[in-house]
Amino acid sequence: MTARILIVCTGNICRSPLGEQLLRENLRNANIDAVVTSAGTHAMTGSAMTPEAAALSTQYGASNTEHVARQLTEKLIADADLVLAATRDHRRDVVTLLPKATRYTFTLNQFARLVAPAKAEDFAADTSRADAQTGLDFPAFVASVASTRGLHPSPNPPTLDDVEDPYRQPAAVYDRAAAAINASVTTITAALIAAGA
Repeated sequence: MTARILIVCTGNICRSPLGEQLLRENLRNANIDAVVTSAGTHAMTGSAMTPEAAALSTQYGASNTEHVARQLTEKLIADADLVLAATRDHRRDVVTLLPKATRYTFTLNQFARLVAPAKAEDFAADTSRADAQTGLDFPAFVASVASTRGLHPSPNPPTLDDVEDPYRQPAAVYDRAAAAINASVTTITAALIAAGA
């Protein structure tokens, strides 16, 4: 079963395409069948990634940085099995557009925190209904992760669940944002491997 993952930020020119490209590359390298896309809540529609974000995407291993920004829509959310937002505000915007998406919408850092390797075996056990031919039941995996939300306290400060916006900021902000995105993407990929994707 092909996993459908949507990554969301504001302009869809920095954080979300960077996350899209790094997650796509990691999942492809792990032979995990997934379609990873991105969109913006206030997208700079038709724009490419910022040069800084594209350079960091390449630096972290993405093989393709071609990108055209697009606006987040209810249909994009509905078509996804998992929505990963750059910040808690973006997560709220997603759920405002499609309330039922609350079941499968997280911030990128939040989802990584919930599926950290120490907990990955729990999700593997919960989603073991999948057989060898179909692989991991991805929506069931996401539902299993969602069911643990209340069991783990929010980070202190809560902003740890957000990826800061590097747009028009110094290189150091871009570097921090890219490092955070890459760390979360790496954790998520490891969890999916552990769960049998």
